[in-house]
Amino acid sequence: MNQYDDVPERTFTALPPARGRGFAQTWWGRAWLKSLEDAALDAEQVRTGRRLARAGAVGAVSVRPGRITAVVQDRDRTPHRADVLLEELSGDQWDRFLDMSVERAGHVAALLDREMPPHLVEDAATAGIELLPGMGDLEPECDCGAWDHCGHTAALCYQVARLLDQDPFVLLLMRGRGERAVLDALQARSAAPSATGPAPAAGTDAAEAYATADILPPLPALPELPESPARPPALDTETPPPPGVEAAALEFLAARTAADAHRLLVEAVRTGAPEAELTALQDAVRLAVGAPEPAVADRLAGGSGRTRDGLALAVRAWQYGGSAALSVLEEEWPVEGEALARARAALESAWEGDERPSPRSHGNRWTLTGSAAQLRLGRDGRWWPYRKERGRWVPAGGAAQDPATALATAQPAADEHAPWNLRGTATAAPRPATGGATPDRSESRSAARSGTATAGTAIDWAVCSATPSEC
Repeated sequence: MNQYDDVPERTFTALPPARGRGFAQTWWGRAWLKSLEDAALDAEQVRTGRRLARAGAVGAVSVRPGRITAVVQDRDRTPHRADVLLEELSGDQWDRFLDMSVERAGHVAALLDREMPPHLVEDAATAGIELLPGMGDLEPECDCGAWDHCGHTAALCYQVARLLDQDPFVLLLMRGRGERAVLDALQARSAAPSATGPAPAAGTDAAEAYATADILPPLPALPELPESPARPPALDTETPPPPGVEAAALEFLAARTAADAHRLLVEAVRTGAPEAELTALQDAVRLAVGAPEPAVADRLAGGSGRTRDGLALAVRAWQYGGSAALSVLEEEWPVEGEALARARAALESAWEGDERPSPRSHGNRWTLTGSAAQLRLGRDGRWWPYRKERGRWVPAGGAAQDPATALATAQPAADEHAPWNLRGTATAAPRPATGGATPDRSESRSAARSGTATAGTAIDWAVCSATPSEC
């Protein structure tokens, strides 16, 4: 950092990226940013500026009366000159500020300590002098052509907040006078004779407490996320479990709870919105995805009102799309009004001419005539593929917005003379809805015509329990 006491301009070298910390640690630095954030018309530009400043895209900052300037680089490294203007104080305002400052020794001492106490700003405002900028006081200028704050001027403001944290004289320079000029004027006024007034009362100044009421301290940095869930302690001790407590079931439940807690924490930190709470019947299926021991699986099936085969089928649906896929498996609902019109339009536009299959509908389920394929419409408007296996309909893939795409993911190798007749068994394991890319409509049609698409296999619970490696 370079300091020029005798010249009304200071240049600060580029600061390193602000990683893992807030831009403003002091109350006056946060008040500076509040002026920017409250006045900006486009909040997205403010967020862009914060990202640029945090990445270290702001170059050296020049501060002079009424203006701050820096070169800010876009993410593509394109440089832009950004300026932010702030009105200077008039000569009369400076006189009133200096007279007010020498009346309280604490004001001068705070400035010398590179601090700006709230009562100094409050006293200045009482004298008609606004030191900190208010809403709309920071006027942007940028060669990118934006007429309001853009990402470049916002990044400059965020960087200047860090400079203000280190030295409030930067603000006084923007208001018109450098540090040396301010200190000389204060010293000259302090040397003049003045009437001795009563000593200030001890305690917190009421104006100071009021001025800082709406300025909250920065939140602490978030702790690092653990890479994996914690491992619960083993229960294979010499002490027998109490009556009615199954050690294996308790170990399994503790492990699944730790995994779910880790998943919820990751979602909350990355997206800010954890999933909706599951019902008891849904949670039983989620737990069963962990391939518990047969005794635990039987308890989960019985507790959720399902047979063991029914639970295996629910697990398969869950693996394709969580609670949404489970709802499509177990719920049948009437499609009426606008939802029915949209569904019919989607089916009409999904295929061309003679390629279009002839579905038979019942509720939210469309069964393709002469084939073992079915499409089910979810309440969110997505289509889910199903295939008939051993006399029952089973989930055959993840959801898609386009019915042709959904059906193509459920197509195993088919006879070219009967493109809608599903035969044989699938060759791929169930793939969760979050994995892999969904083919577009043209790929789906091609796959449906050629019969090259594959679908997931059903889970045989007995096989999974005995030999998990085969699942």
